[in-house]
Amino acid sequence: MATQALEFDPPVASAELVATLDTLDARLRWLSSWTIHNANHLRDSRDGLKVGGHQASCASISTIMTALYFAALGPNDRVAVKPHAGPVLHAIDYLLGIQTLDQLKSFRGFKGMQSYPSRTKDKIPVDFSTGSVGLGVAITAFASIVQDYLVAHGRLAPTDTGRMIALMGDAELDEGNIYECLIEAYKHDVRNCWWIVDYNRQSLDHTTMDRMFDRFDDIFATCGWRVLTLKSGKLQKAAFALPGGAALEAWIDACPNADYAALTYQGGAAWRARLLADIGAQAGVAPLLARYDDEALGRLMTNLGGHCIETLLEAFAAAQDDVPTMFIAYTIKGNGLPFAGHKDNHAGLMNPGQVDALRQSMGIAQGDEWQPYAGLGGNAAAALQAFVEGSPLHAKVADRKAPVIELPDRLPVPEGAEQSTQAAFGRILLELAKSGSALADHIVTTSPDVTVSTNLGAWVNQRGLFRRQDMADVFSLARIPSPQKWAARPAGQHIELGIAENNLFLMLAAAGLSAPLFGTQLFPIGTVYDPFIARGLDALNYACYQDARFLLVATPSGLTLGPEGGAHQSINAPLLGIGQPGLTAFEPAYADELALFMAYAFRHMQAEDGGSVYLRLTTRSIAQVARTDDRWEADALAGGYWLRKPAPGSTAAIAYMGTLAVEALAAWEQLVDDLPGLGLLAVTSPDLLHRGWSARAAARWTGAPPTPCHAEALLGALAPGARLVTIVDGSPSALSWLGGVCGHRVSPLGVDRFGQTGDLVDLYREYRLDSDAIVDAMAEALL
Repeated sequence: MATQALEFDPPVASAELVATLDTLDARLRWLSSWTIHNANHLRDSRDGLKVGGHQASCASISTIMTALYFAALGPNDRVAVKPHAGPVLHAIDYLLGIQTLDQLKSFRGFKGMQSYPSRTKDKIPVDFSTGSVGLGVAITAFASIVQDYLVAHGRLAPTDTGRMIALMGDAELDEGNIYECLIEAYKHDVRNCWWIVDYNRQSLDHTTMDRMFDRFDDIFATCGWRVLTLKSGKLQKAAFALPGGAALEAWIDACPNADYAALTYQGGAAWRARLLADIGAQAGVAPLLARYDDEALGRLMTNLGGHCIETLLEAFAAAQDDVPTMFIAYTIKGNGLPFAGHKDNHAGLMNPGQVDALRQSMGIAQGDEWQPYAGLGGNAAAALQAFVEGSPLHAKVADRKAPVIELPDRLPVPEGAEQSTQAAFGRILLELAKSGSALADHIVTTSPDVTVSTNLGAWVNQRGLFRRQDMADVFSLARIPSPQKWAARPAGQHIELGIAENNLFLMLAAAGLSAPLFGTQLFPIGTVYDPFIARGLDALNYACYQDARFLLVATPSGLTLGPEGGAHQSINAPLLGIGQPGLTAFEPAYADELALFMAYAFRHMQAEDGGSVYLRLTTRSIAQVARTDDRWEADALAGGYWLRKPAPGSTAAIAYMGTLAVEALAAWEQLVDDLPGLGLLAVTSPDLLHRGWSARAAARWTGAPPTPCHAEALLGALAPGARLVTIVDGSPSALSWLGGVCGHRVSPLGVDRFGQTGDLVDLYREYRLDSDAIVDAMAEALL
C-alpha cells in the first residue's frame, strides 16, 4: 500500500501562528543545545567524563515537538518522548514555568534533570519513561487498550480520554518489540494512538538503509494504521510547482540517505554542484536553481516535512479521528546546527566557538543564555511569552489521584490436604471472581497464550475475555464440550495476548500505571512461565523503573517442571527476583502462604510507597502443613519464618525455598534425632531478606541508627559458627549469601547447570535436590 497523502482540505494555519511557532522552535532548539553545552563545557567536571546529551537528536525533532505541544496536543493526551529529545521536553516546561533553571543547569547531574524522560526521577510531569530501545513507543499502544478497557467498564468517561502518542527516532524502528507490539495492537483493534517518527535517517553508527524507504508504510498499513508521510515542506513544494521542479522532486526522491546527509553538511554550494551535475541538463532545472543563492538553496534542500510547521499542522489536523496513525516526518539530524547531516553527529557536541556563533545569530547577549526570551526584542518577547502563557498546555491533565479500593484483610485459603501453589492460585482467583467484591471488579488479568496452563481459566470463565465488541464462543455455540468458556465482551476482565512475553510486561506496565494516568486503580495480574521472564526482562525492568504496579505470577518454575526439559526449567529467576528494583519476590510452598502473599500484593500495589510483586509458583502438589496459630505470618511477610524452630544456640539449620519444603522437611526428620534443636527455615522471600540486610549495612555508612534486619533476627537464634544447608530449585546463590549475615558456614544446594527431561526422583537425585543430598551436605558441613 502506498503512503497515504493528505486527502482533505486542511485548515490553513495563519501566518502569525506559523511565525510564532517557528520562533518557538528556534527557542527550544537553543535552550536544549545550551543545556547540553552547559553540562559538557561550563559546569565543573570532577571525574573528567563526557556528559553527552544529543544536541543533534534534539535539533531534528524540535519542530515536531513545537507543533505537537503548542498546537495539536489535547488536555488528556499522553506522550512518550523520544529519549534523546528529553532536553527539548524540559525546555518546553521551562518556558511554561514548570521546570526550574537549577534543574536545567544540573542536566545529567546528581538529582538533576535526567538523561531521558523519567516518571519517577524527573521533577517535571512525565507521562511515560523512555529509554533507547523502543519500549516507550510500544507502551503507548497498550495504554490505548487500557484506556478503552476503562471506558468499557465505566471507569473513565469518554470525554476524559486522549491520544497515546509516541515520539520516536527512526533507529527505534529496528527494535523487535515495536513489531511484536504492532501485531498485538492490531489484534485488539487499537485506536487513539499516534506514533510520530523523527525520520532523520541517521543512527549512532551510520545512515539508515535506503531499502527501508518504502517498507515502513507498507508494514504499518498492513496492520491497520493510517500512514502519513511528511517528506517535503512548503518551500520545497512551491519549488516543485515551478518549471524544473518535477525533476528536482524526482532527484530528491531517488537520492540515497548518505548522499543527502553529506550534502546537507557541505551546504548550498555543494548542493548546487551536485544538482547541476546530475540533472542540470533537464529542462528548467538550471533556471530554477539560479533563483536561489547558496544560503537559500541550502534552506530549500533541508526544508523537509518534519521541519515545516505548516506541513506538521496539516498532518496533525488530518488525523483527528480515532484511527491509529503513523507520521513519518522527514528531518535532518542536527537541523540548524553546524554539524547538521554529519555522520558522526549523534554523539557530537558543538564546541564553544560554534555555540557562541549560534548565540550571536539569535541576538542573545552574553549572560542572557538562560533567559527564556532573550534576543527577541521587547515586543516580540512579550508576544511570545503571552502565547506560551496562554497555551492549552497549561490545561494538560497531570497525573491523577485514584480513589483507594477497599481490600479484604485476608484471602480465602483453598482447602485440600495436598495441592500445588499454581492450582491454589487459580482457586483463590476463582473465589474472588465469584465474590463480587470491589477488589475482584478492579482486577484485570492478562497472559501471553498461557492462560489455561497457568490456572487462569476458571477466572476467565467467571469474568470473561475483554473485547470492545462482543465475540461469541464458537465452540460453546456448537455444543462442543470444553471446560473453557471463551466468550468476549466489553465487560470482560481478561486481556488475552499472543505468545510474546515482551508484550505481557508492556501490558502490565500500562495497566499498572492506570491510577496516575487515568485516575482508576487497577490490580493487573499477569501470568507467564517462569523461565520465560527473561524473554521480556527489558520490558519488566522498564515497567518497574516507572513504578507501574502489578502482580506477576510465574509458573511453573524450576527443575520441578521435569518432563518439559532443560530449556523450560528456570535457574536464575530467583536472582532476578532479588535483583529487580520495584519488584518484591516471594516463593511460597503452601497454599496459606500463597493466600497471604496475594493479599499483601494487592495492598502493596496501591500503597503510596508500594510497588509490584512477583510470585514464583509450581505445579508440584505437596502435602500441606497444619498450623496451630498465625504467628508465622508476620515473619513470612518479612521474608522467612522457622517452620521448625531451632533450640537456643543450635549449631545447625536447614533453609529451603518453595516446593523443596518436602525434601527439607524429610531431611530434618532424618537428622533431628542426631542433631537435637536442628532448625528448619522457610525462606519465603530472599529478596526481602537481602534487602533488609543491605539496608542495615547502609545505615552504618549514613550514620543512621542500626536496626536489626529480619535475616539477622532469624539466624541470630543459632550459635555463632553454626552450619547452614540451603536448598533452592534455582541458582544456589539465591540463598548461599545467608552465611554472611551472622558468620555461619553454608553448604548451598541448588541448580547451577541446565536441566534435562525426567521425573522428579531422577532429577532431584542428579541435581542434588533430594533429602539425601541435604543430609549429606549437613554431614559435610559439620565435619
